[in-house]
Amino acid sequence: MSVYFTEDHEWVSVEGDTGTVGITDYAQKQLGDVVFVELPEVGKMLARGDEVAVVESVKAASEVYAPVSGEVMDVNEALEDEPATVNASAEEDGWFVKVALSDKSELSELMDEQAYKSFVGGLET
Repeated sequence: MSVYFTEDHEWVSVEGDTGTVGITDYAQKQLGDVVFVELPEVGKMLARGDEVAVVESVKAASEVYAPVSGEVMDVNEALEDEPATVNASAEEDGWFVKVALSDKSELSELMDEQAYKSFVGGLET
């Protein structure tokens, strides 16, 4: 399993031809307490950069963008009842969607974990 990151603080964990998408721990800290998550319909086709979800927190509403293109195969319905899961486990249990990847070459345009940590480190100075 490989994990990739965007400059907008989304992550995609890739296993085979499936990508699991969420927001990073850094992003959830910036948002504050998450109170609502709007997820797409299963079957929706996403192009890289499309809005995939909306996260509302006590501070603001934020769009989550698809780091890769593909078809939504599954959504994390548990977030509808427990949106705070995003705060508690942003990079594990707080995932938003699982996508059937339509173009794996897009992954080469994303950051690996080390590059993302360096990127975030530059934001915090």
